[in-house]
Amino acid sequence: MFGTESSLSMFLNTLTPKFYVALTGTSSLISGLILIFEWWYFRKYGTSFIEQVSVSHLRPLLGGVDSSTPSSANTSNGEADSSRQSVSECKVWRNPLNLFRGAEYNRYTWVTGREPLTYYDMNLSAQDHQTFFTCDSDHLRPADAIMQKAWRERNPQARISAAHEALELEDCATAFILLAEEEATTIMEAERLFKQALKAGDVCYRRSQQLQHHGTQYEAQHRRDTNVLVYIKRRLAMCSRKLGRTREAVKMMRDLMKEFPLLSMFNIHENLLESLLELQNYADVQAVLAKYDDISLPKSATICYTAALLKARAVSDKFSPEAASRRGLSTAEMNAVEAIHRAVEFNPHVPKYLLEMKSLILPPEHILKRGDSEAIAYAFFHLQHWKRVEGALNLLHCTWEGTFRMIPYPLEKGHLFYPYPICTETADRELLPTVFHEVSVYPKKELPFFILFTAGLCSFTAMLALLTHQFPELMGVFAKAFLSTLFAPLNFIMEKVESILPSSLWHQLTRI
Repeated sequence: MFGTESSLSMFLNTLTPKFYVALTGTSSLISGLILIFEWWYFRKYGTSFIEQVSVSHLRPLLGGVDSSTPSSANTSNGEADSSRQSVSECKVWRNPLNLFRGAEYNRYTWVTGREPLTYYDMNLSAQDHQTFFTCDSDHLRPADAIMQKAWRERNPQARISAAHEALELEDCATAFILLAEEEATTIMEAERLFKQALKAGDVCYRRSQQLQHHGTQYEAQHRRDTNVLVYIKRRLAMCSRKLGRTREAVKMMRDLMKEFPLLSMFNIHENLLESLLELQNYADVQAVLAKYDDISLPKSATICYTAALLKARAVSDKFSPEAASRRGLSTAEMNAVEAIHRAVEFNPHVPKYLLEMKSLILPPEHILKRGDSEAIAYAFFHLQHWKRVEGALNLLHCTWEGTFRMIPYPLEKGHLFYPYPICTETADRELLPTVFHEVSVYPKKELPFFILFTAGLCSFTAMLALLTHQFPELMGVFAKAFLSTLFAPLNFIMEKVESILPSSLWHQLTRI
């Protein structure tokens, strides 16, 4: 034992500073070459070479299976799907499930002192109201002329006063709508006003329906009266849903979709899906999805994530990541994972809200598809439906991040859908109250651990090489002290073993 120590000490004492310079310089060069290769591989393929080798070759030897990698069947169909999308990249849509300003948004302001809606969002709503509820012939009816000015008002009290003024002249449907939306402080009060609006709106609709072919002016008036009637019936159905009369709400929505099948711009089917999920009528949910989850129609988070929820429901109660890694994924589990990957690629912001990794806020009145605003609007109403399905959130938690390993690098290329719009963050900052909400940004691929580790190792060894070249004797002393400290525990163990074992036995072992 003492002979070994003396040999090691003699070896360390014979090393010159040039050796340490050469050693650190060589180590720095090797780590630098590895870093360059790793960076080139990451830029080209979007992953670390060392990490890829460890996952592809070492993990199977250890008995692991990557359960988050779905099969690539239907990939070509997804690419065909993306080519048919005609939606503008950053088109802002009316939130199909938007809340009531008076009964819900204002109540939030009273309690918290925060404004849940941005000026940009409310301005978009004002433009919608002018588009849907006004026309060029409003000057022919005094009440409608007043309401045409009311929809342009920016002051809420001025709008409400104008609505009351219009009602003093006649029963005006749009005046009732404004009061139901902004003055009513409860859903029951809003429902009462909408029922009055329905009576007035139905009369106007039937009158303009008879005159719609008598000229462009009457056609525009009939179009406006149709929009008013559809809006009223939809909001009445939403009132019934909020008051717990869900079956009644489903019937009203179905009747509305049958009566006005061409008005798909209102996205009433999304209200219907949410109500059917509340009733746990999953067969009808699947039937609605089969009709609206079509390549010719624009997708939404509601469509994609509801489809994923239905497929997850078939396997989630018995799903176990450990069991799946041992035996692999079954066909049903693979279909569920593929559906989750599809949904996450469409809107990657939703899982953090469903998994409660990020706090929810009140949804805005307008949403940007594939953006944070749409994710908030979806999770706000559908989180309870995911919680109701046993194991669905667990399956989502285990698989959603695997989506980003499938998408070609760079991420803007897309996989199953058209490339992710680069303007979503800017638009979401206009739609969402950034004062108390941190806008979610599309997940970027982070640098793999091995690239960061190699970069740190390269920098460290380069610094050592520089210091050794400048101060060879001092660094030699440090190197000897470091090696002595490093071998101190081993020397201590060897001394203890030598004191315990008989000298004759220890002599025989050293000879071996």
